[in-house]
Amino acid sequence: MRASLLALAVGAFGIGTTEFVIVGLLPEVADDLSVSIPSAGMLVTGYALGVVVGAPLMTAAGARLPRKTMLVVLMAIFIAGNLLCALAGDYASLMGGRLIAALTHGAFFGIGSVVAADLVAPDRRASAIALMFTGLTLANVLGVPLGTFLGQEFGWRSTFWAVTAIGVLGLLALLTLVPAQPAPERGALRGELAVFRRPQVWLALATTVLGFGGVFASFTYLAPMMTELAGFSDGAVAWLLVLFGAGLCVGNVLGGRAADRALMPSLYLILGGLSLVLVVFTFTSRAALPAAVTLAAFGAIGFATVPPLQARVMQQAAGAPALASAANIAAFNLGNALGAWLGGLAVAHGLGWTAPTWIGAGLAAAGLGTAALSGRLDRRGGARPALPDKAHLAEPQPVPAQLPAPGVAYGTHPIVEQKSR
Repeated sequence: MRASLLALAVGAFGIGTTEFVIVGLLPEVADDLSVSIPSAGMLVTGYALGVVVGAPLMTAAGARLPRKTMLVVLMAIFIAGNLLCALAGDYASLMGGRLIAALTHGAFFGIGSVVAADLVAPDRRASAIALMFTGLTLANVLGVPLGTFLGQEFGWRSTFWAVTAIGVLGLLALLTLVPAQPAPERGALRGELAVFRRPQVWLALATTVLGFGGVFASFTYLAPMMTELAGFSDGAVAWLLVLFGAGLCVGNVLGGRAADRALMPSLYLILGGLSLVLVVFTFTSRAALPAAVTLAAFGAIGFATVPPLQARVMQQAAGAPALASAANIAAFNLGNALGAWLGGLAVAHGLGWTAPTWIGAGLAAAGLGTAALSGRLDRRGGARPALPDKAHLAEPQPVPAQLPAPGVAYGTHPIVEQKSR
């Protein structure tokens, strides 16, 4: 079954690459399409909003289809979206292609994690899901930097041609390597809707939106900040993204370990640390070496937020695997959209390239506030709900520390059982 898991990993690699590669190509896209960099930054916001809408809708739409069939359909839509990006002659066409590709994001990771778990024995499910999400890790460490380099050397459209080719490869792999999968049981989706009556679920989702919004407010405008303020060349941006990707992998592992030991204290500490690092980044971004060091720290602390944020949502949404998974992915991407939009708004109003990072610090602090409120409600209400024994079969959650940790997918991480249960 390892080949089947690798097929899922190829799809994850393509989706992860197309989401974030635009960050390193904002100057090229803006120059070629004759738009401002803040307008080009809206391509990040647009994709994120597409995930927000697409995650629950596509999950619901495929509720009665066999899982393999749904994955094939999603990958075909992903290919079409990136093909439109590669052929785009204007800003509107590029945005349209991004939105089409984004519709597949949340459902692919949610359904793919279920398929990965079903392919192996019960005692190997966490490892199987982690192998699938290795594609997402590689997208952040290799796919995004290489895509940035390709776009800078041969034009940004070449990057989307490459991602389209990866999508075709992923589609063929799914068709030939993944065995037939059963359709979900009827009525399951209706039962999962009840979990959203819990106020703590919405508070956990709000923490995700604000906390991760702080990451993307700054990350979206990383390329112009590093070239305009820190003095790096355009060609150095790809290597800076490698540095950032290395930091996020380390942070994801450490964040997972911390969340296993003490979920809420870890969440408080990490969100507070993120706000502090972003404040520091506003000062160190004006010199090359301090900027590079802080960037690595930013990647680590920024993505250390993912495991505890993910675990908190799934803890409060116990009993709603597929839909809660999609909602959590949507929450991360709503944070992406909010951060990118606010950062672009600040730049467009002449507040400078450090303004998005200040905004990120404020959003992270706001996320800390909602987390503190949620923790206070926990103490008033007694014990928190525990995850059901089989929750990890369908819900994305933090990867175990000893396994390769996926990157940003901003919350699309496989679920493992929490020690705090």
